Amino acid sequence: MKKLRWQLLIIFLTGLIVGILLIIEKPDAPAVTAPEPKKGGVYSEGLVGKFQRLNPVLDFYNSADRELNRLIYSRLVTFEERGIPKMDMVKTYGISQDGTIYNVTIHPDIKWHDGEPLTTEDILFTIEMFREGEGYVPEDLRTFWNDIEVQVLDETTIQFRLKEAFAPFLDYLAFGILPEHLLGGMSFDEMLNSNFNLQPVGSGPYKFDGLLTDNGQIKGVILQANQNYFDKVPLIEKMVFHYYDTSADAFKALEDGLVQGISKVDATILMDVLKRSDISLYTSREPRLTLIFLNLKNQEVPFFQDVNVRKALLTGLNRQKMIDQVFNGQAIIADGPILPGTWAYYDGIHNVTYDSGKATQLIKDAGYVISGETSTVRAKDGIEFRFELLYPDDEYHRVIAEMVQKNWEDLGTVVNIRAVPYPELIESFLNPRAYQAALIDLDLSLTPDPDPYPFWDQVQATGGQNYSQWDSFVASDYLEQARITSDLIDRSLYYRNFQVVFEEELPAIPMFYPVYSFAISNQIKGVSVGPLFETSDRFMTVTDWFISGPKIEPITTAVPTEETD
Repeated sequence: MKKLRWQLLIIFLTGLIVGILLIIEKPDAPAVTAPEPKKGGVYSEGLVGKFQRLNPVLDFYNSADRELNRLIYSRLVTFEERGIPKMDMVKTYGISQDGTIYNVTIHPDIKWHDGEPLTTEDILFTIEMFREGEGYVPEDLRTFWNDIEVQVLDETTIQFRLKEAFAPFLDYLAFGILPEHLLGGMSFDEMLNSNFNLQPVGSGPYKFDGLLTDNGQIKGVILQANQNYFDKVPLIEKMVFHYYDTSADAFKALEDGLVQGISKVDATILMDVLKRSDISLYTSREPRLTLIFLNLKNQEVPFFQDVNVRKALLTGLNRQKMIDQVFNGQAIIADGPILPGTWAYYDGIHNVTYDSGKATQLIKDAGYVISGETSTVRAKDGIEFRFELLYPDDEYHRVIAEMVQKNWEDLGTVVNIRAVPYPELIESFLNPRAYQAALIDLDLSLTPDPDPYPFWDQVQATGGQNYSQWDSFVASDYLEQARITSDLIDRSLYYRNFQVVFEEELPAIPMFYPVYSFAISNQIKGVSVGPLFETSDRFMTVTDWFISGPKIEPITTAVPTEETD
């Protein structure tokens, strides 16, 4: 026994010594370090679109202008990626107990790019321009601000008085502020044609530096970092934007070394961008929902009133195939009416997968059967399962409508599809409720607060945008309570309950959320993107962007315009 103990001890000591030697002699692993953010350099981007006016009151119908205005002008409020309000110019705010009065105080040290102080008079002036902007400002926004009493309390505090409590109010403060000291005294029409729109003065992280022109045409815009920005000063010194008509044109410029990024990567260039190892593709959910409205009160199509039939129609749609073939994979299947990734989205909603057999059985169980040897159309009580699907008159919607038609006819229905110009589809069919089914895109941009009330509340079934005429007291009560409750946790519970009721009753057929993609050279670091509420949100973290590696001076074929009085 003694000999055995000595042998074990020798083996143990030998192993211990060898282990220590291995640890001592093990080479150090190479340290992995991220590049240090540094100031300077120029970022050049191919911006898909056309220049019109660099004015935040005039950019609602031009996304290219709106993206640059996001850099030039400060906003009272912005929104983090989940749609929760984030104070930009606002330092503090307070809400009255009844939810009808908002007192907002801005940072006292905000300066315009020309050095003048920004005050609440500038905010009031901007709102006055909204009120006067007929034809340029969306009518619902003009109506909204005409119903709000606005009072300047002092240079940094402004008060908003609402007629009734409205929890999404902060949404409406996410607008760029105009300088009253430069534009005050002008009428809206005078501002519309002012030279200010070509040489803007804002208070944002970047300031206007010049235009790029070619034969008298504006081909680009140069911006310079605002060293006096009240928040974090940008790291990239200059940003140069070149305008291109299409994504393909912008990609050609990238290949030629003229730009380092592309503002919009669509299906025409997606695969080419993915092949480039020196380019990063950033993709995010767009604030749009494609769905099919069903007219639940149209007696010509009584089968839409059966919830099991509606669920069969959803189950019988191969939405993933549509996404793959129409969007080149660049969309997300929609399960409900609230944008995913937001604070109001309930992830407990079930994902309905394509199952033609199950859909067919649901329709059979609802009493719609094929009778007779020659018939191919399901019917119940002498009423055939036959209806018309309207869609916007363009190639994109035509392809989707044809795929929907094929899926539903596989279930034993007859679907006649008809293209209608979008304005006519709204005015002549949806507004008067003179339709049976309609393929529609809901544009939810510029509204981070979900507020589904306009499309689904009972009150909106007549004269509003509840085009399905869904008449649910329970769902409407949740929507109405969420509109007047300021506490975010309580509101999220109301919206959770609303989504559960929507899933149970399925008043419309949710299809998909498109995604937005843009591309930037790997040299540009610090870029990140969350769910978008508008395409300019891709600049949410722009002050963190920086250039790693050698600075590349972009090639330009034009020169900055000279400043004019």
